[in-house]
Amino acid sequence: MATTTLTIPTADGLADAFAAFPDGGERHPGVLMYADGFGIRPVLREMARELAGHGYYVLVPNVFYRHGPAPLVDLPEHIGEEARTALVARLMPLLEAHTDARVLRDADAYLTFLTTRPEVAAGPVAVTGYCIGGLLAVRTAAAHPGQVAALAAFHAPVGAAGPSAFAEITAEVHFGHAESDLTPQALGELNQALDAAGLNHTSEIYPGTVHGFTMSDTDAFDPAGLRRHWDRLIPLLDRTLAGS
Repeated sequence: MATTTLTIPTADGLADAFAAFPDGGERHPGVLMYADGFGIRPVLREMARELAGHGYYVLVPNVFYRHGPAPLVDLPEHIGEEARTALVARLMPLLEAHTDARVLRDADAYLTFLTTRPEVAAGPVAVTGYCIGGLLAVRTAAAHPGQVAALAAFHAPVGAAGPSAFAEITAEVHFGHAESDLTPQALGELNQALDAAGLNHTSEIYPGTVHGFTMSDTDAFDPAGLRRHWDRLIPLLDRTLAGS
């Protein structure tokens, strides 16, 4: 497995990024992976490597590059509840400054960079994300319907994108929700909106999980939830990117 750090040219500067891909000189389908609010760190690099091991080129950009390279804040090895609260408070101004216009400009740059890498095969790509990164993934897929064939988001506020975004998406979709984030009634309403948009989708609550369940460096981590996430994500990519 090959890994590297990269710099992505954007309309607003240079974004640092991490990439993982099979080391063999062949070209592989591309996946744009958006991190959660805590950004690029060991657990995200490990998840990118895990996904790359299934035959994908995985690009993880630092979406807050305007404020500096990752990590923007000092992160403990394990993010407990007390540390989480303090970190979120420090990161909230960055999240609030990350407007829809910035998201869309960056998405253009990230996808252009990803699809022109010599290790990436021609054809459609996938976009996936965690927490706020899941919402960024939805907005990216909506803005690039002819290019994004698969969209996945986990413990993410995907409903914030709204019906107008769903209507633009042509990708096959999977949303994996934390049980603490969404009531069954809210899930039903979200899935009705996905149905109304005509999306080919699965959208489900992962039993017994809380927000952030995929992240092994936090108190929210749930091993069964992480396994379920891989069990949903990898077949989705295999189905939609097989021809790339």
